Amino acid sequence: MAGVTQAMTTVGASARGAHEVVLDVADLEVAFHTPEGPVHAVNGVSFRLCRGETLALLGESGCGKSVAVQAVLGLVRSPPGRVRARHVRFGETDLLGAPAGVMRAVRGPRIAMIFQDPFTSLDPTKTVGQQIGEMFRVHRGLTRREARCRAIELMERVRIPTARRRVDDYPHQFSGGMSQRVMIAAAIALDPVILIADEPTTALDVTVQAQIMDLLGKLRAEIGMAMVLITHDLGLAAEHAQRAAVMYAGHIVESGPMEALYRDPGHPYTIGLLRSRPDIARRAGRLEPIPGTPPRLSRLPIGCPFRPRCPWRRERCEQEVPALRALAGGRESACHFAEEVRGG
Repeated sequence: MAGVTQAMTTVGASARGAHEVVLDVADLEVAFHTPEGPVHAVNGVSFRLCRGETLALLGESGCGKSVAVQAVLGLVRSPPGRVRARHVRFGETDLLGAPAGVMRAVRGPRIAMIFQDPFTSLDPTKTVGQQIGEMFRVHRGLTRREARCRAIELMERVRIPTARRRVDDYPHQFSGGMSQRVMIAAAIALDPVILIADEPTTALDVTVQAQIMDLLGKLRAEIGMAMVLITHDLGLAAEHAQRAAVMYAGHIVESGPMEALYRDPGHPYTIGLLRSRPDIARRAGRLEPIPGTPPRLSRLPIGCPFRPRCPWRRERCEQEVPALRALAGGRESACHFAEEVRGG
């Protein structure tokens, strides 16, 4: 816990100068038409991202984290998907409904994304050098030779040993950790303003996880890019993010500075996530899993979506969906009894 606390203090200090908003998402909604009816995957999600900071999107699988960022990047197909929002601004550009040419200029060069499984994201028929260099050929007009040289430089930058020899290898010749480094090299090729990391360490062992996250942190500092870290690992988020938004059933149920959420959560779901993770300081007792399962997005419960699993539920929770409201210290919580929850 001491290590996490120290890391949170460090990243918090580094973020104090970050004021320029590079991404502003307001009231984002994503729904999919299915035979069972509409599935509301994202419900009124709003967040801002400032230059140089890391925002963690937290929550269980299926809560809408990945769908939200895919909608921002215009990757949700219509049909069956339907995306609505008040706005999705990247700088001065509203990405919602932007022409295909605008999205091509933004997606990749300006907002890059790395995925949790590099083996399914990399093309097995092309060398890693070809795949990294393609960014320079498409967006910068470099020749094959020039693009190959830049690919080697990037592979060295992400700490791939003997990059000059390995540039002509294929993805299956790399380990999981090295494949993820290849993905990172391709993502940062054009010095993006924003990097979206979707569960970037899920399939990796703990040592490699630490190496990848340390690498991302150093690259973020070098380039000055902002990062959205999608994860269900609160410990990982606490070490590397300045702010966090906790999602449940397509809603943001709590947001604010990462350290404050970790030390003093203001929503029962955040408390449940913290209690259900291993803690070396807790010498006795069992883990406390959150009872029940997340609701089906096609059949959300009436009232608060977390109500069936919540130990603080009251009659009001059965009738009224709690709005995300401001708390002290730059915090927000979608709980009718947030002050009581924080006190308990």
